[in-house]
Amino acid sequence: MHNEQMTGLIQVLGVVFGGLLIVVGVAESFFIRDQRLERLFVAEPDDVQAAWLGTLNLGFYNVIWGIGAIAGAIMLGGADAAAGQALLLFICTSHVVLGLILFLSERRLWGSAIAEGLLPLIIATLLLV
Repeated sequence: MHNEQMTGLIQVLGVVFGGLLIVVGVAESFFIRDQRLERLFVAEPDDVQAAWLGTLNLGFYNVIWGIGAIAGAIMLGGADAAAGQALLLFICTSHVVLGLILFLSERRLWGSAIAEGLLPLIIATLLLV
């Protein structure tokens, strides 16, 4: 297991990552129609209504993933640290893979792919060292 400083760092990063997932999920679920966020969703104004159902579901997935990341990060400092590590590691490695899939499926979204996968890659690496 990690020393207290490393565990604290991982916990902070895990909570930040979870919080970001929740913010993005809320934006995807409720604000896709907001023209100020068009760049985030890469949707043409005429396509927004058609994309809304998918982004609504995707948004809630991200909120749930975010809650899981925060729970795993908090659990790292508790009596069941191994379960917290497993949960956070699963969520982080999943998002690294999702970032890779995003990049491979649409190379123009390389920035979004980095945003999707970089922080969880750092967290997963710290969890495994």
